[in-house]
Amino acid sequence: MHNEHGIDLHTHSNASDGTESPADVVRAAAASGLHTIALTDHDTVSGWDAASRAALECDITLLPGIEVSSKFGGASVHVLAYLPDPSHPALNESMARVRYDRIHRAERIVAAIGADYELTWADVQAVSEPGATIGRPHIADALISLGIVGDRGEAFAGILHHRSKYYVPHESPSPADVVSQIVAAGGVPVLAHGGSRGAALLTEAPFAALVEAGLAGVEVGHRENDAAAQQTLLGYAERYDLIVTGSSDYHGDGKPNRLGEHTTAPDQLARIIEQAAGTAPVNLR
Repeated sequence: MHNEHGIDLHTHSNASDGTESPADVVRAAAASGLHTIALTDHDTVSGWDAASRAALECDITLLPGIEVSSKFGGASVHVLAYLPDPSHPALNESMARVRYDRIHRAERIVAAIGADYELTWADVQAVSEPGATIGRPHIADALISLGIVGDRGEAFAGILHHRSKYYVPHESPSPADVVSQIVAAGGVPVLAHGGSRGAALLTEAPFAALVEAGLAGVEVGHRENDAAAQQTLLGYAERYDLIVTGSSDYHGDGKPNRLGEHTTAPDQLARIIEQAAGTAPVNLR
């Protein structure tokens, strides 16, 4: 599917847990042959302005977005918000709570790891962009910089694994609440990589509740969705007339995901833009 449609609607910059600046993500997308991308950093809009300027410079269309954290049945579930109003109070308050919890959670994880390894909070700050939403990927980068692990994959397979003794759960709103907040902010909510975690959400009643709350679409093309999850998601999309997207979930060097490895069809992008009422795409062609 590489660059089949030139539309990649899920990318991350160093405003959250990517390794490149928002502008560099946009430049990389343009260089890879994409003509439309969404910047969807975790629980923050802080990369929007720089990405928007770069989109105009590179003559690429940008959908400002967010990947909003939620929790269902003890599992982390993410909802992509496309074109929401960045000043909407309820959505902002919810994201601020998640960011606050994530930072303090990260501090507790670092303290636990620090009892067994030479790791301090200062080490984590040293590898994080000022103002970035600090999470486990930044702890992984600190572990790499100290030579404790070789890469993020090794960190998440061991020290940072969710079954590790160092793991600290985090608090997040429910997926249905997040979907409602995105809709209230004029955004278009799309369930991110539904097959990767929170599989219980893909059963009949919980999924119907998401649709009732205003879910607009599902991300089907994603390397973390296996064939069975894709079929389940496509079945729901057909039943509820949902938007279907595909995207890379690009993190720069933070993950192996490559820009354009999955893409979204133009008619599905058009549906997102048509439904959005919060903010406008940048440099829409």
